[in-house]
Amino acid sequence: MRDRSFIALCALILVNQIGFGIITPVLPAYARSFGLDPGSIGLVIGIYGFARFIANVPAGQLAERRGRRQVLVIGTAVTSVASALIGTAGNLPQLLAYRLLAGLGAATVITGGQIMVGDLSTAENRGRMMSMYQGVFLLGVSLGPTPGGILADQFGLRAPFIAYAVFSAAACVVSMFLIRETKPSADRARTEVREAAGGGTGGGITATATASAVTAVSGTLRETLAGRAFLLIGFVSFAQFVARTGAVFTLVPLLGDEVVHLSASQIGYALTLVNILMIATVYFSGSLADRFGRKPVIAPATVIAGAGLALFAFSTSYPLYLVSAAVWGLGAGLSGPAPAAYVADLAPADLRAPVFGYFRSVADVGYIIGPLALGWIASRVGYEVPLLITAGTIAVAGALFWVLAPEFHQRHSASAA
Repeated sequence: MRDRSFIALCALILVNQIGFGIITPVLPAYARSFGLDPGSIGLVIGIYGFARFIANVPAGQLAERRGRRQVLVIGTAVTSVASALIGTAGNLPQLLAYRLLAGLGAATVITGGQIMVGDLSTAENRGRMMSMYQGVFLLGVSLGPTPGGILADQFGLRAPFIAYAVFSAAACVVSMFLIRETKPSADRARTEVREAAGGGTGGGITATATASAVTAVSGTLRETLAGRAFLLIGFVSFAQFVARTGAVFTLVPLLGDEVVHLSASQIGYALTLVNILMIATVYFSGSLADRFGRKPVIAPATVIAGAGLALFAFSTSYPLYLVSAAVWGLGAGLSGPAPAAYVADLAPADLRAPVFGYFRSVADVGYIIGPLALGWIASRVGYEVPLLITAGTIAVAGALFWVLAPEFHQRHSASAA
């Protein structure tokens, strides 16, 4: 039953993210067609991240009260309607309103999906299941841009948004007819809490780390969110999102265009290389996280990702630009599923949904801040400084996590043994 539920969830995410990928190559041009300047185009893109930020926690709370399946149905339905509306927008206020609505729907789907993977997985296979889920997610996003560009060329800039609406509607159907509810029963939730709190300190875990872990799994939601484990993994994910949306999505293409003097296709090939490496390494990363624990994967991967950003700062030729993209893609792929697996480990079953909601919101603060802050710095001092600042931030986040965060996975394994 769990395998069928996971396959159905992956099918939903694949269909939904193909739709998302379809609009990525045309959204800036579509916004420009309204006569907008670059700042207003940035607002059209950024308001989506703001919507995700404000929706993550309510989505997690709704998943806890009404169930995961209902959250997925609502999220995909909202996304479908919003995408169709974006394709019919007639002015900037309408476009912003519809993008806000689309972000609300997307946050609901992403949060609900991660919570469901946490429900379906165990401490022993959670890294691999999170990696498979994220791999399907990345595959969908990667498959969308080419057909999106073809649709825009053949039928106009509005066509990809209508296609996204169709794909989201299909995902909604998958939610209604194939997804089974995975919210743990009260008995199962109590069992998970007892097992988590009663484990030993095997695997070389210190008494302090074990005490922190027990506090996290047996305390209230507020205690869990204020715990060292959640704060540290939150900082890691915040730094990752700043790097992804602020550096890789915003500065790296501009660097390629203005400094390295690359064509749009050359920049596109570099970003495709990033996606290929992320997809290629994401399952391997999950396997490592299940075998050796989450910390030995998260900390080194963030350092590798930071090295990729630092290399971008000094890229003066296309070969170095490609090497930088490869190093970033390797680091991003290796670090991808482990943070979500770590959050699922630290959260007791009866608090998993709201904890994931807050975790997503912390990460999405980086989604909002990254493009705005790094873009502002770059406009004043160039691209090298903000890229190096981001590289240092993500490396520091990984180092602090390695030194200070408790390792839940090894404690679970020791208890099971």
